[in-house]
Amino acid sequence: MARETPEGTGAWNFRDIPRDLMRKVKMAAAHEGKSVKDFLIELAEARLQELERKGILPKGKG
Repeated sequence: MARETPEGTGAWNFRDIPRDLMRKVKMAAAHEGKSVKDFLIELAEARLQELERKGILPKGKG
């Protein structure tokens, strides 16, 4: 049975993530009261904004 994704979203599956990293991400997300997904999205968005400010990535939506 296929899972529907909301409009404008996609899905990624990652493999071979170090277990210690997974554990730390789970703990950090819980500490901030967020899901792992929300924690990682916010982390990625912050890093992308930093790269845009430095002129490494173009500004705006990719």
